[in-house]
Amino acid sequence: MIRNRVSNPDGDFDSAEINLSPLIDCVFILLIFYIVTTVFIEETGVEVNKPEAAASTQLDKKSLLIAITAENNVVYAGTEIGISGVAGIVKRQMEIAEIPVIIQADERADHGVFSRVYGEAKAAGATKVNFATEY
Repeated sequence: MIRNRVSNPDGDFDSAEINLSPLIDCVFILLIFYIVTTVFIEETGVEVNKPEAAASTQLDKKSLLIAITAENNVVYAGTEIGISGVAGIVKRQMEIAEIPVIIQADERADHGVFSRVYGEAKAAGATKVNFATEY
């Protein structure tokens, strides 16, 4: 007969236990690793219907996103900044790191607003200014 328990000299039986502490430690270390290495994509905070383009390229995920809504509102990080606020935000970001600026303009937005936002970004020191399209 096979016994699953270890017999003591007193005649009592003790059950074997599995120590789960190292397993829990390992799971927490993996969780911390995944949290630290996750790339968070910053969105503009508004829904924009982008125009279609015949040719497009994939842009860098680390970029400064500025949106222009159908009502010609200029939005950054969910806050309306207006055309005059573009230069300050772009200049501040370019002092930290030189990353591309992506303008997400709604297909119904005025071209004049888009061109003024583009000009403000260039004047603030952005070397790469792109616009987002559907592909």
